[in-house]
Amino acid sequence: MVRKIVHKRLKTRRGPVEIASLTGVPASTVYAVLKRCRLNRLSHVDVATGEVIRRYEHDHPGSLIHVDVKKLGNIPDGGGWRYVGRQQGGKNRRTTNGVRHDATGHAFLGHAYVHTVIDDHSRVVYAEIHDDEKTTTAVDVLKRAVAWFAARGVTVEAVLSDNGPAYRSYAWRDTCRELGIKHRRTKPYRPQTNGKIERFHRTMSDGWAYSKHYNSEKARRAALPAWLHFYNHHRQHSAIGKVPPITRLNNLPGHYS
Repeated sequence: MVRKIVHKRLKTRRGPVEIASLTGVPASTVYAVLKRCRLNRLSHVDVATGEVIRRYEHDHPGSLIHVDVKKLGNIPDGGGWRYVGRQQGGKNRRTTNGVRHDATGHAFLGHAYVHTVIDDHSRVVYAEIHDDEKTTTAVDVLKRAVAWFAARGVTVEAVLSDNGPAYRSYAWRDTCRELGIKHRRTKPYRPQTNGKIERFHRTMSDGWAYSKHYNSEKARRAALPAWLHFYNHHRQHSAIGKVPPITRLNNLPGHYS
């Protein structure tokens, strides 16, 4: 019966009540089985394959870092539509200093690209905001990130990226070789492989990018360093035992500063 319940959960993603109707077992019993098998949350089941997601964690800081870029629309002067409404947001967009217009007259503010580097073991994050995601920018961010981790006693051994153009370039390959870092790529169309950084980007969006009303893009960018410090030094991370990520870096003074 346990095998039958698990099979229906994995293959059809049904809830305890529906599975109870199909098996004749009380819903409470079905839920107990799913919880015991760690299938009580659908987030534990891969949507594409129906298999249980195998979560992993490297055993020491620097063993693997994840890199990716988060693309955000720039905020117009006066605030964006999320907080001031679409009508006022559109007006702010058209009157922002330096705004460009396309052939149809549509105001184009451009984008902010947050280049993110996260350590797999500790979840400590390094990030920079740029106006592009070009190869030269990505390479320079990697160099600074490796130096930043080194200043905190962490030697980076490998880096995991998606298959974006910057990470498939010769410049990226050569930089990894110069730094003595192994480069690994995620499987195509499988962002789950880089799930830690994908999850961080959702946290960053909620905690910083769209957390409050910013009067300009400059104001939002200026707020990122303080939020990153809070994330690394003070915010409890549920995946590592509800402690701040910085506590997982060995012998680092000022963990909670």
